[in-house]
Amino acid sequence: MKKRPVDIVVISDVHLGTYGCHANELLKYLKSISPKEVILNGDIIDIWQFSKRYWPKSHMKVIKYFMGWIAKGVKIHYITGNHDEMLRKFTGLQIGSLSIVNKVVLPLHDKKAWFFHGDVFDVTMQHSKWVAKLGAKGYDFLILLNRAINFLSKKLGKGPISMSKKIKNGVKSAVKFINNFELTASEIAIENGYGYVVCGHIHQPEIRKIKTDKGEVTYLNSGDWIENLTALEYNEGQWSQYSFYKDHEIQSQLDETIDDYPVLEKAELFQSLMDEFRTSGLIKIK
Repeated sequence: MKKRPVDIVVISDVHLGTYGCHANELLKYLKSISPKEVILNGDIIDIWQFSKRYWPKSHMKVIKYFMGWIAKGVKIHYITGNHDEMLRKFTGLQIGSLSIVNKVVLPLHDKKAWFFHGDVFDVTMQHSKWVAKLGAKGYDFLILLNRAINFLSKKLGKGPISMSKKIKNGVKSAVKFINNFELTASEIAIENGYGYVVCGHIHQPEIRKIKTDKGEVTYLNSGDWIENLTALEYNEGQWSQYSFYKDHEIQSQLDETIDDYPVLEKAELFQSLMDEFRTSGLIKIK
């Protein structure tokens, strides 16, 4: 399959290391594009929910593919999120073309784009982190239950449904939180003179213009690879939302894979990642 050239691709909320992660689908998408620059906008590895009993080969293959891009010199900005906040202690670290940062501002033609994960706006994260972590586990369970229901639905010839979307859309406080999140990010972007503000965190893919009495900005959210399976692409001066579910060419080529689940402690996972960096020649480790 011929790879599509993309100037910038934005991927967030992959949550590698969780049962809900669609790593195989993401890998197919990564293999279909040839990006000049990559923004990994937080929650790529889910350190919060990491289980020593679950780290499939497909999840490591995604990491290896990113490393392959780094080895080729593709610039990758890893923006830290709340689920991978442990990496914030490495902010400023540069390994080849990879940089670990908390935010990125890039010039795009005559405008500036502000990229950050977005958990800074989450009051629960700031004041009751344990509640957020408990909610994350509940969400992961809901996604697993949803997968089982959709499996049966497909067997019956019916289409997929999203239980979490129905819950979000049916709860006024959830809808209000999303709207407030988008508006707050946009207001700060306008005050700072940015033309684009690009977030993740809320798993709600979006591209829309937001106007206030102080100006206008294009708000974008890359969605996730748990439910929506979406990414943002910037090419030839235009933003677009990629959806795996709408990419029938890739879906037809999706191989059915069976993952094994090796037992890994967090320290072993870190060591395996370092081994990958070493064998790829990106860094030297004694």
